[in-house]
Amino acid sequence: MTFAVFLLAYTLSQFFRSFLAVIAPELAAELALGPQALGNMQAWWIAGFVVAQFPVGWALDSIGPRRAVSFAMGAAVIGAVLFANASSAFELDCAMALIGIGCAPIYMGAVYIFGRVNRPEQFALLCSWLLGLGSAGNLLASSPLAWSAQTFGWRETMLGIATASVILAILVFAAIKDPPKLPRDHEGPRALAAIIDIISIRSLWPILPLIAVGYAVMLAERGLWAGPYFAEVHGLGPVERGNALFVMALAMSAGAMIYGPLDRIFNTRKWVVLPGSLITAAAFILLALAAPSLGTAIALIAVIGACGMTYGVLMAHARAFFPDRILGRGITLMNVLFIGGAGILQPISGAIVAHLTMTGSTPAAAYSAIHLLFGVLLLAASAIYLLSRDMPPQTILRL
Repeated sequence: MTFAVFLLAYTLSQFFRSFLAVIAPELAAELALGPQALGNMQAWWIAGFVVAQFPVGWALDSIGPRRAVSFAMGAAVIGAVLFANASSAFELDCAMALIGIGCAPIYMGAVYIFGRVNRPEQFALLCSWLLGLGSAGNLLASSPLAWSAQTFGWRETMLGIATASVILAILVFAAIKDPPKLPRDHEGPRALAAIIDIISIRSLWPILPLIAVGYAVMLAERGLWAGPYFAEVHGLGPVERGNALFVMALAMSAGAMIYGPLDRIFNTRKWVVLPGSLITAAAFILLALAAPSLGTAIALIAVIGACGMTYGVLMAHARAFFPDRILGRGITLMNVLFIGGAGILQPISGAIVAHLTMTGSTPAAAYSAIHLLFGVLLLAASAIYLLSRDMPPQTILRL
């Protein structure tokens, strides 16, 4: 029951982090938004999400995931309603920040329960399968969203999503049970002391750059740039664009599911993550330099989606270093890096596209620059990850 409820809620979270790519051209046309405004809009979602991680970490350790998740989801409801009624970039930015706050504790609440209740060797599997099945939200934020926005309008569609958010928040509150409380002598330190404890774990340091980059490039591509890329470079309309993004979303879901058991099959996490990251980097670089046809571009986007979904295994790699007393704050700090990297990357990428467009570059050249940047960053982070200490599935430190 716990997995099923969190799956429904996380599907909603995945929808919210990727829906903008489908309706971005329509938003830009209706509200006169440029590339920088679109990049900033997604960045506000990330900002809300990241800032909320710190109180979420405290809440998971202190009051439990049931209330932490369900109460915060109210912000997503308010944000979706505001988005549906927005008439300016400022209102859209505020709406995206609220939605980000509402989404912040959903996956972390599930990960916290997995880490407290389930065996260590199950952690990557549960995290990856929740990620993979929850990526149905990406599927909904592709062809179905494009159809709904074209049929009913994007404003009406967002009001429908707000209604679904209310129902799911109530379901989380009613159905989720918190893990048993830790004895007082095992309670975690205060927030600042916990963060100092976490960042002082030197074995984590070589993992952090890939955590900051690996998911960020995926989120930036699927959540923002893939839609405009297919619209401006390959001339696809809303439904055709949605179909192309559906392929990437399906590949992301399948990739996360496949990654789930691989650490147990091969008894390694490091050597599961590294090949996938290198293949993803190569696909970005090919997308940038090869001037691919539409079919090849869709295939490369699918490779990026499938091979880049190392999130669950990377989280399991990091979680192995966290004792239970700081588990909530440990996993949320890692999530700050997972999502916060995109918060930095997306405004930068928006500024690059805007600058290249203003200086006369073609859309193909502008998006090639973005894809090359993503590939090079991923290669650099992977090189540092080579120095990391592997933590096989049954290994966990109990500090």
